[in-house]
Amino acid sequence: MNILQIKDLVIDYGIIRAVKNVNLNVEEGHIVAILGANGAGKSSLIRSISGATKVKSGSITFNEEQITNLDPHKIAQKGILQSPEGRLILYGLTVEENLRVGAYSLKPIIKTTVENGIEVKTKIKVKDQVEKLLDEVYGYFPILKQRKKQQASTLSGGEQQMLAIGRALMGNPKLLLLDEPSLGLAPLIVRDIFNIIEAIKKRGTTILIVEQNAYQTLKIADYAYLLELGKVKKEGTGEALLNDEELINAYLGSKK
Repeated sequence: MNILQIKDLVIDYGIIRAVKNVNLNVEEGHIVAILGANGAGKSSLIRSISGATKVKSGSITFNEEQITNLDPHKIAQKGILQSPEGRLILYGLTVEENLRVGAYSLKPIIKTTVENGIEVKTKIKVKDQVEKLLDEVYGYFPILKQRKKQQASTLSGGEQQMLAIGRALMGNPKLLLLDEPSLGLAPLIVRDIFNIIEAIKKRGTTILIVEQNAYQTLKIADYAYLLELGKVKKEGTGEALLNDEELINAYLGSKK
């Protein structure tokens, strides 16, 4: 089942057309990648899903509901959370305070169970959800737990990227948007980040990732789209594109 469908999407910045009639699907429970060089339209596309960039025409459908050009906070409430390019850590706050900010879109949940043939409804408070999500995030990123009382501004680049992803997870996303999570990081840290992304997927979270590190991304992606000058140049399973030597050499660089 496709959790996200994008049809004939067009995004303009003044006279510049950044995204040109793009069609894209994200299957629930999968990792889908958007690849391409700088200026290909990757970030514009992913930002349109979170509501940060407005769409000129076309449609974005999430769980069979039209969300095109909705306000970002309304999209977040529907379960789409983004870890932005550049991390956008909130300086002046501790690591844990940054994480708790990510839970702003949570609402009380009514959980229904059946006991002895009788339907029982239980209300799960936001506070309880936050504590559970904090435990999950600290499970993915033990270093953040060690540094939870530390000023976020003092973290290394890799730790800040972990914090940005953790903050998005605090909203309990149905769809997690990752914009250039490996940007500016050392190779060993990049490997750790991608391992964690795989672990998040295995817990059932659907992930849409924008990346320039094509080779590492294709190794974990179920499906991928290659953008070139705002258009889908090629698409296919991660495995198929990873073994497309012409594609690797022409667009994605050598295998590293």
